[in-house]
Amino acid sequence: MSVTVRLPDGKATEVSGAQSAFETIAQVDPALAKASLVARMDSRLVDLSTVPREGSTIEPVTNGDPEALEVYRHSSAHLLAAAVLELFPGAKLGIGPALMNDPKGGFFYDFKRDEPFTPEDLASIEERMRALVKKNLPYRRIEMGKAEALERFSQDELKCHLIGEKGDAVASFYTLGDHFIDFCRGPHIPSAGRIRAFKLLSVAGAYWLGDEKGPPMQRIYGQSFFTREEMEDWLKQREEAEKRDHRRLGRELDLFSIQDEYGAGLVFWHPKGGLIRRAIEDFTRDELERRGYGLVFTPHIAQHSLWVKSGHANFYSDAMYAPMAIDEIEYQLKPMNCPFHIGIFAARQHSYRDLPIRLAELGTVYRYERSGVMHGLMRVRGFTQDDAHHFCTPEQARAEVLGCLEFALHVYRTFGFQYTVELSVRDPKNPAKYLGDDAMWSMAEENLALALEELALPYQRMEGEAAFYGPKIDIKVVDAIGRAWQLGTVQFDFNLPERFRIEYIGEDNRPHRPIMIHRALFGSLERFFGILVEHFAGAFPLWLAPVQVSVLPITEKQNDYAQRVREQLSGSRLRAEADLRGEKIGAKIRHAQLQKVPFMLVCGAREAESDTVAVRERHRGDLGAMRVDEFAARARSLVEARSLELNL
Repeated sequence: MSVTVRLPDGKATEVSGAQSAFETIAQVDPALAKASLVARMDSRLVDLSTVPREGSTIEPVTNGDPEALEVYRHSSAHLLAAAVLELFPGAKLGIGPALMNDPKGGFFYDFKRDEPFTPEDLASIEERMRALVKKNLPYRRIEMGKAEALERFSQDELKCHLIGEKGDAVASFYTLGDHFIDFCRGPHIPSAGRIRAFKLLSVAGAYWLGDEKGPPMQRIYGQSFFTREEMEDWLKQREEAEKRDHRRLGRELDLFSIQDEYGAGLVFWHPKGGLIRRAIEDFTRDELERRGYGLVFTPHIAQHSLWVKSGHANFYSDAMYAPMAIDEIEYQLKPMNCPFHIGIFAARQHSYRDLPIRLAELGTVYRYERSGVMHGLMRVRGFTQDDAHHFCTPEQARAEVLGCLEFALHVYRTFGFQYTVELSVRDPKNPAKYLGDDAMWSMAEENLALALEELALPYQRMEGEAAFYGPKIDIKVVDAIGRAWQLGTVQFDFNLPERFRIEYIGEDNRPHRPIMIHRALFGSLERFFGILVEHFAGAFPLWLAPVQVSVLPITEKQNDYAQRVREQLSGSRLRAEADLRGEKIGAKIRHAQLQKVPFMLVCGAREAESDTVAVRERHRGDLGAMRVDEFAARARSLVEARSLELNL
């Protein structure tokens, strides 16, 4: 039997097939075989114990491979479950996936158990996990027919549900030690001894498969890395992230709230948070107008038939709220703005001379998120998208993509973010699953790539990651503590223009289908605001700070002067407040510091006599005396420049 082994450097060697992927790789490079965690067989990840097929290509996957960490964490979840079953034999297993780029951890496992897990239990479970690692227990794959599997696990309703719903004709299971066996498609690393660094983090309530109507579960979160150094770095980042948690800061700084009695996942913007949101929106709208966008406003609701026409009712129904009957017609809250912008485009006939047409909206949409996945502002049920849609000719597509990218980079630089870029394209081996012809895809992918290259933007090409309706560019911003957040998207859409049959009249006087490009910068204002709070740790730059200046009289004798200073600052369009409480000046300064006010102006008898203020900056402390008009002019210049620094 002939098998090809392809090494990381691209070199391919044909060998005689052996009994396993491990032995096949070892024929070419024994050291690489020992370093491998799993293998890739014809582009599919498999266990190292898998027997290669005739003519297949085997590639080693080591910890340098982007996909290896997900497998490693999935195996860590199985290690957790094996330890739990040894210590608590009556527990029943739920699901246990890896969580890539999730703020809650690197993996979890759900358990059905009457008694709650305690912090002491977590310590015992982690200790047992380490004991299993020392034993170097192997991960073994077992296969059996679906009917046989349902019979064997007939006493475990959770497992039977998964086997029945997700199992193929031949179902696969994995064992680890004498107690653990679970339905799983795999693959897994060879043995538990390969897991070098892990930690259990917390226990949380959950529901079976995230369904509130299902049985309650207990979810244990954990994290794992290839090295102890990586784990230590992550734990330090996690500690810093907890200090920056937007939910805590939002409460302490009085920015927003989410109140269950009004509805889970629905955001209340408080006055201070509203001021920041307004600053973001004003900046965005000014840029939209400068860049030739038409600002539009669309309804929050539409007839159900519209969502059938757009395809959302069929492919997106799980994330939509249920229809409501009004005058015997069904309506639904909108989960997307796209069909509404198409409606505006289609409201009148367009010539090629009218194009490009750019429509933009800060449009509020509503999507059903299960209670188990909602997280502060990061996952909510009602949120505002900064949606824009470009309608253009094929010849204009490259310039439109370029404009979208330049806009996105300007926004992220303004807020002080670094960023990375991904280009998601078709899977060339499976063109049938994509909508649109080869010419359209080639045009779109080429224009996306050319725009990136024209801006000299490094990017990662993601083969097979395009949506079925078009290729896209995704931009991830990197925050102050190194976390990556998916924000910007520039997406071709070959689906909706066809579904809605929109047209423009071309130079040949015949109707043509326009190119439609979807563009988002923030994703949603709520999520972006949460990221922004954590990025700045609540200490916003001057132009965003809800209170930019706090005027602090030393005694009540200076209250009138402090009020005049505040009024003068307000006249210079600075957001200022005067703290006239009967507190000592030290307490007033501490309060302003805790509220992360950028500047504090201390007013004593000497300042009142000389029409000056003693300026304090929240990080650097005392900056000395300054005339009020001089301070106002310098502060105003920082605001107008949208400076990220507080250097007067």
